[in-house]
Amino acid sequence: MNKVVVVTGVPGSGKSTVIDGALKEMQKQGVSYKLMNYGDVMLEIMKVKEGITHRDDMRKVPAERYRGIQREAGKKIADFSNKTSVLVDTHCLVKKPEGYYPGLPIWVLEELKPEVIILVEAGEGEIAKRRAKDAAERKRDADLLEEIKEHQQLNRAVAMAYSAISGAAVRVIQNKDQGLNRAVSEMVSAMR
Repeated sequence: MNKVVVVTGVPGSGKSTVIDGALKEMQKQGVSYKLMNYGDVMLEIMKVKEGITHRDDMRKVPAERYRGIQREAGKKIADFSNKTSVLVDTHCLVKKPEGYYPGLPIWVLEELKPEVIILVEAGEGEIAKRRAKDAAERKRDADLLEEIKEHQQLNRAVAMAYSAISGAAVRVIQNKDQGLNRAVSEMVSAMR
């Protein structure tokens, strides 16, 4: 039976780096997962429907239209998970100017039926430094340390709500500087 694993983390937590390491390790062990980035799937749809060309501009789409595209992306990923195990790279919460929105609303969770939800976290200072390093590549809003801390705390609360809805286990993985190997190992353990 195919497995759906959802991996989340605030921008700068190192989520993508940990995912890359875990997928390579799983491949060495003969276990295959298809990586699907929820934002990329949404962007494909938004390019056609909204004329959006940059991922970071997706947050500016009005909520009603955003939710419809979010639902469409969830269905697309769910359809793919019928063929193979899928690792979904996404965010627990989407921070928009008016506040936070769930990255995986109930209709998406009902489609995906994840077995595990993994939160990748790091210290606020580490995240701020990582964001500063990739500022040239991404159009990210500058967040204060308190905002990063708030976002991670809210992610934990929302992940538990997602768990209550879907029945998925929640695993928190710390991706501290100089601790990538340990974070990768923990993610591989959660994906088995």
